[in-house]
Parts: sequence; C-alpha cells; structure tokens
Amino acid sequence: MEKGFDSSLYFKAQTAKILKRVKKFKRLYLEFGGKLIYDGHASRVLPGYKKTTKVELLKKLRNPEIIYCINAKDLQSKKVLGLKERSYQKQSLKDLRDINKFGLKNHIIVITRFNGEEKAKKFSKKLETIGKDVYLHKEIEGYGKSITKTLNGYKKQPYIPIKSNLIIISGPAGGSGKMAVALSQIYHEKKKKIKSGFAKFETFPFWNLSLNHPINLAYEAATADLQDITMIDPFHKKAHNKKAVNYNRDIKNFLILQEISKKITKKKFPFGYKSPTDMGVNLAKKGVIDDKICRDAAIKEIKRRYKAYKKEFEKGRESKLTIKRMEEIMKKI
Repeated sequence: MEKGFDSSLYFKAQTAKILKRVKKFKRLYLEFGGKLIYDGHASRVLPGYKKTTKVELLKKLRNPEIIYCINAKDLQSKKVLGLKERSYQKQSLKDLRDINKFGLKNHIIVITRFNGEEKAKKFSKKLETIGKDVYLHKEIEGYGKSITKTLNGYKKQPYIPIKSNLIIISGPAGGSGKMAVALSQIYHEKKKKIKSGFAKFETFPFWNLSLNHPINLAYEAATADLQDITMIDPFHKKAHNKKAVNYNRDIKNFLILQEISKKITKKKFPFGYKSPTDMGVNLAKKGVIDDKICRDAAIKEIKRRYKAYKKEFEKGRESKLTIKRMEEIMKKI
C-alpha cells in the first residue's frame, strides 16, 4: 500500500500540542472525537495512519483518566456501528475491553441524556456487575436554548470525582453527550475553585484544508447520519481574519459553550478561546506526505459509506435524510 500519511511525523507534533494545552489549566477535559482505540476511518482515508495512533498518544500523555459517554437514546435504538454492524451496547463493551487491553485502567462510564430508557437501565446494571463505575446523566430540558435551565441541569448531574490533570472524554460515536459531561464537570469544579478547562481533539475535519477537499468530504460522509456539514468558522474569521474549516455542530455548540462558560467563569473569552478552531488541538495535516494518495483514498471511503448507508436504509435502520445527505456529498466528488 502506498503511503499518503506519516504517523510518526504526526504523532510527534500532536503530542507536543496536547501537552502544551494541558499546561494552561490545573485540569483539562479533552474531548476525543471519533474512535478512541482503533480509528478505522482515519486509516482508510489517510493511508499510512496507524489505527492505534490515538491510544499511543494517550500512553504518551501520562495515563490520563477516561470518561466514556454513551447516549441512552442510542442504546435504545436499533442503529449499528461500523463495518462489523455492532449495536451501541456491543461497541461500547468492545471499546471498554480494548481500553483495558491497552493498559488504560482509569475509566468511568456516563450514560447521557437518560430519561428512563429500559435498555440504558439494563446496560448500566450489566456494566456495574463487571465492576465498572457508571453514572447516569439525565436529559436536560431546554439544553442549550435556556442558559438558566442548562446550568440548573448541570447542578443536578452527579459530580464525578477526578484525580488526574487530564481527562479524556470519549464515546462510541458522535452525539454521545461528551461536551455536556465535560461542562457539567467544569461547572462543579468552578464551585470547588479548581481551574478546569476544555479542549477538543478531533482528527476530522482538517481545519487547514479546503471545504471540498475529499478528506473533509469523507468526514461529512462519516457523519451523514448526524447531518454534519463542513463550513468556514465565522468566529475564527472575525477574531483572526483567517479562514479555517470547522463543522456546523461545533460552530453551533461553540455559541452554547461560550454563553454557558461565560456564566461559569465570568470571563469574556472562557478558556481563552475566540473560536471553535481555537478550541481544537488538531495537527493531522502535519502527517500528510502525499495529497493525491489521501484524496483518492477519501473518495473511495465516501463511496463505501454511501453503499453502507443505503444498505442500512433498506433494513429500516437509517433515515431518508441520511441518504439525501450522502447524495449531496456524492455530487461533490
């Protein structure tokens, strides 16, 4: 296989970037996007990317604590994940086994957006019987729409005792409630006079590639079921007069993050960020050594995703909106 990506170049730059961000706070909650252990998407889109790069990064970061988030709505659903078509329960159990296998012992599970779902209750009990610490975070009515209701919701969520200065927030897929869990923790810790911060580590999209670069379109394909769209970060353009690519949920969530965090920290620019791109620590482009190889691989991945979504739609496990979104992406390539 021809290499389009050099994992060693990327690893060195990314590790230094994360450690630099950690030093800004007494405690940093770092949201990990994508798969935590085996990142199949990255390895398919970036030939040469090692599937275990993220877990190797974690080991280099001095054994941080891990909070693994699972959306109760996803546990209740019939949706499946990945080429192996695992349910959210099976994927979560596999992830937790892999976390142990790689020697990352400090991990806690949070079931998010809980509203009495039966499958979530059963899964929580199953995790507890195998010795896992499980917390239930209830769904917050008016989350993000009402700052008062959001903060009151954080206040009612159980606080998770933490010892490390770096906490990795992960989950089986997008929409698992990672940011809400991190902000809930930060809310409680501000009351405890702990200088906590938040940052995001997401390999995709590449903030320093064009919107329609196949690598970024492959990200859109991977999240078509979430209706993610890459776009120019308006906050970054305004603050720094520079173009940077981000995606709709991150930009929307930044508004929420800013408003909530201003109330918590009493600062104009909470954590020092003026844009969602500032909030990120992604240096994946450092590893790209052959753009054409990565472009070709990304296009191949987009086509694979399209076939997979159609298959799921035929089985009644995917929506028409996802298929429509994929058709839009297919036109771009």
